[in-house]
Amino acid sequence: MNAKAQAVVTTIPMQEASLDIWNSKYQLKTKTGEPVDKNINATYERVAKALAEVENKSVRAKHMKNFIWALQNGAIPAGRITSNAGAEAHKPATSTINCTVSGIVHDSMDDILEKNHEAGLTLKAGCGIGYEFSTLRPRGAYVAGAGATTSGPLSFMDIFDRMCFTVSSAGGRRGAQMATFDVNHPDVIEFIQAKREDGRLRQFNLSLLITEDFIEAVKNGDDWHLSFPVTQKEVEDEALNLADETQFVYRDFPVQEGYVVNDEGKVACRIYKTVKAQFIWDTIMTSTYDYAEPGFILIDKVNQMNNNWFCEDIRATNPCGEQPLPPYGSCLLGSVNLTKFVEYPFTEKASFNYEKYREVVGIFTRMLDNVVEINGLPLPEQRHEITYKRRHGMGILGLGSTLAMLRMPYGSEESVKFTEEVVREMAVEGWRQSLALAAEKGPAPIMEDDFEITPKMLNKCPQLAKDGFGVGDKLKGKVLHAKYSRYMQQIADVEPELIEQLIEKGGRFTHHTSIAPTGTISLSLANNASNGIEPSFSHHYARNIIREGRKTKEKVDVFSFELLAYRHLVNPAAMPFSEDEDKKLPDYFTTTDDVSPAQHVDIQAAAQKWVDSSISKTANVPTEFPYPDFKGIYLYAYDKGLKGCTTFR
Repeated sequence: MNAKAQAVVTTIPMQEASLDIWNSKYQLKTKTGEPVDKNINATYERVAKALAEVENKSVRAKHMKNFIWALQNGAIPAGRITSNAGAEAHKPATSTINCTVSGIVHDSMDDILEKNHEAGLTLKAGCGIGYEFSTLRPRGAYVAGAGATTSGPLSFMDIFDRMCFTVSSAGGRRGAQMATFDVNHPDVIEFIQAKREDGRLRQFNLSLLITEDFIEAVKNGDDWHLSFPVTQKEVEDEALNLADETQFVYRDFPVQEGYVVNDEGKVACRIYKTVKAQFIWDTIMTSTYDYAEPGFILIDKVNQMNNNWFCEDIRATNPCGEQPLPPYGSCLLGSVNLTKFVEYPFTEKASFNYEKYREVVGIFTRMLDNVVEINGLPLPEQRHEITYKRRHGMGILGLGSTLAMLRMPYGSEESVKFTEEVVREMAVEGWRQSLALAAEKGPAPIMEDDFEITPKMLNKCPQLAKDGFGVGDKLKGKVLHAKYSRYMQQIADVEPELIEQLIEKGGRFTHHTSIAPTGTISLSLANNASNGIEPSFSHHYARNIIREGRKTKEKVDVFSFELLAYRHLVNPAAMPFSEDEDKKLPDYFTTTDDVSPAQHVDIQAAAQKWVDSSISKTANVPTEFPYPDFKGIYLYAYDKGLKGCTTFR
């Protein structure tokens, strides 16, 4: 038992459904469908070779060997890397990047159409894309150049929706889009309810940008101003009195050019309507309760904890939400399969091999950093952004499966503690590697650039003034990043000397961690380990696959990885829901339905503390869950410091 348990991952054969997904999604084939990758190890070798080619010739063989070892021991690059790295001869116009964020969609017809064109090229390269649309003036606002009123941002979203439907994403992937929208915008109710119209915006995920001021207004029963910026020209032509607080308000806005900006960097906005914050809140909650959208992005928390707080104003995310990104930012992603590090699973001796885990994380960090050089992004702005900051997002998958193997019920106090520990170890090891890679290859270019301190920066980071810095002073990016980022200050609590060295030398990248949903890579390359940080949604179900040479589908069994391992190591007859005592599963075999919404939030909060980007996670809610309790989930998520919250009932 113990010998088998130690080798649990290598002795469990891949399921037919997992091989089927690898075959359809990740196995490289010629134009005529002939396999180039003969097996999964060949896929690993292709990816490892492509990433090792970035290294100096003298060390390529060494790194390729290390990369293959990491891939065989839990490192799983995101789908576009696994599918496209080393595939140039067969797929020359594809990218290794899963997702991007659009440049700011400015409030002009020329720019809207330009961003639509850029998005089409991005989707064609195989990348999903996110946008903020609350930069566009509200429905009914006057457009001086057109001599008419505008139809509003939702009508322009329809154009992007149709474009995405029309453009076939590379590799046969369905195009993915995320639209974000500020809770201050006058058309916010229309945005919240947009998908209630049959067939509308079906190529989009929708998320609201929720501010701390809005949450506090809800809690206090306050009014809420729906507003949009006035241009400098409007102020002059209409002789507007911006001091009239009944008509105008200053607030954060991602565009300043052409608008009136105060000393704090806030933009003057015309109040279109004033409603109770509770009214908007109830509309949001009703929509999420009934339709599971819009999502909920706590945008102030996102920006407060952003490592690049000094030069970025984040307003959009990738389609799944795990990467809040600046204009033209990209998701360079990968996940570590935690099940690979469990020793003596399902026994009293069950443990997690942190030493091996850190070794895989270290090698994988180098691999993901190398992807920057082979990004294949279609737009020059995207290529500049990724090479200037070199951000990537390493995450985990198989948490739910791993907890079962360690005999911890998902959502229990011990599982929350383990989640924080395993993500913290990834984070700290990542920043160790950031320092080492910077010493070897040089820091990210942003680290050596000078940034002039502005009133907005002083407002964001009061510590600058306490340290004697004022408006007009200049600091290196590496200092603003490692010393004054709130997230990096947490790393300093664990390894202060590491942060001191990063302040002095700069890191190889600005961001290291992000937890993606990992749907198909979990099912395929991880042998149906649980997605991301989710519990398994089911331990056993059936899936239709098409076998080679046949036209009809065949139904096959699919087991969660933990059940597959349990049947292989402990009880070959074990099945969920069995009434037979000899076949029952232990209580620590949990699924999504066994986890309360609060437990979902607790797990996410434990991980979020050490994730410098964000996390894609869904709190599944029972169909009969009371509406008043449902609303409490979102306030609980806010109080726990999450950057976002998504539910499904």
